[in-house]
Amino acid sequence: MARHPTRPQAPRTPTVYDVADRAGVSIATVSRVLRTPDAVREATRERVMDAVRALGYVPSGNARALAGRRTGVIGLCFPGHDGLEEDDRPSLVTEGGVRVVDDRRRGAGPGTPNLYFDEVLRGAEVEAWRRGFALMVAAGRGPARDVVVNDVAGRVDGLAVVARTVSDDLLAHVARRIPVVVLADGAHPGERGDAFDHVGVDNAAGMRALVGHVVGALGVRDVVYVAGPPDSPDDAERQLGLSAALADAGLPPVPQVRGDFRRDRASEAVSGLLAQRVPRALVCGNDQSALGALDAVRAAGLSVPGDVYVTGFDGVDGARFSDPPITTVAQPMADLGRAAVRAVVDRLAAPHAPRLVARLPVEVLLRESCPPVDTRM
Repeated sequence: MARHPTRPQAPRTPTVYDVADRAGVSIATVSRVLRTPDAVREATRERVMDAVRALGYVPSGNARALAGRRTGVIGLCFPGHDGLEEDDRPSLVTEGGVRVVDDRRRGAGPGTPNLYFDEVLRGAEVEAWRRGFALMVAAGRGPARDVVVNDVAGRVDGLAVVARTVSDDLLAHVARRIPVVVLADGAHPGERGDAFDHVGVDNAAGMRALVGHVVGALGVRDVVYVAGPPDSPDDAERQLGLSAALADAGLPPVPQVRGDFRRDRASEAVSGLLAQRVPRALVCGNDQSALGALDAVRAAGLSVPGDVYVTGFDGVDGARFSDPPITTVAQPMADLGRAAVRAVVDRLAAPHAPRLVARLPVEVLLRESCPPVDTRM
C-alpha cells in the first residue's frame, strides 16, 4: 500500500504565556508592557520586548477582546471634507512617468488638507498610545456617513466625534453601547440636553478678543467676515464673539462672505468682494480662509497689512509661515485630540461619572497681517 508523504506541520504560534515564560514575568506584566509601556520599569519592559522579538509574538486582538470584552481601539470620526470624489481614485497598476506642469496659477484646490484636523488627529494618536489603545479614524461623507459611523462603533470601545459630523439620533443610538465624546460643539453644549461628554475650546472669547484688537486698538470700522460652513458649531460660536466685540465698540453687524473654512472657496469669495470694494479688514473664520484671503488680496494687487488687515483662527503652521504671517487665535488643536481620547478612556473606567463639558483656553497671536498698534503701518 502506497504511503502518502507527511505534510510539514506549521510552526506553533507563540502565545502570551510563551513571552511571559521567556521573560520571567507574569502575563499581566506582558499585557502592561504591550498596552501601557510607560507604566512598566525600563528594565522589565526591555526584557519583555526582547522576548516578543525573539519569539515573533503578535498580540491577538480577538483573544484580547474575548478576555476583556474590549477591543483596545478608540474611534475618531471626522467630517469627510477631503475634496476627493469617487472617480479620483488612482489605478492600482500604472506605467509610471513624469509630467511637467505650470503650477503658478493653479492655487489651492479643493483637496487642500485641513491642517486643523491633522493636529487634532496627532494629539489623539499620542494620547491613545499612552493609554494603551489603538486609534481607528473614519471620515464618512454624504448619505454614507451614518453607515460608516455605525460600522466603526461596532469595532471600538468608545467614539470621539467632531460635532455635526453625524446626526444626534445616531449618536444617541451609539451611546447606548459605547461612550461618545463630541468635539467642538458650539457655545453652550450643556444646553443641548444630551448625555454625551463634550470637549471644545473657547471660540467666542478668542474671536471677541481678536476683533476687539481690530476695531478697538486699531480703530477699524470697515470689516467683512469670511464665514465658515453654515452648519459649523465652531463658526457659530466665533460669530457670537464677533458680534460681542462689535457691540463693545458700538458698531452694527458687519457684512459676510462665505469661505466654508476652505482656502479655495475663501479666495473666490474674497476675490468677488474685492472686485466691488476693498474693506479695511477681513476677519476670517479660520486660518485656511485667511490664507485664501491673502491669495485674493495679492491677486488684486493689494498689500497686507497696508491696504487690508487679515486675521484667521486656529493657529496652524501655514498661518505662521505665510507672507505675511497671519494674526490668528491659536487653539490647542493637539490638546483637543488628547482631551477627547482621555475623556473616552475615563468614561470607560467610570461609566456613571458626571457628564464632562470641558473648554480649553485659546491665545490671540498678533502678527504682521494685523499687527500691534506700535508696529502698525
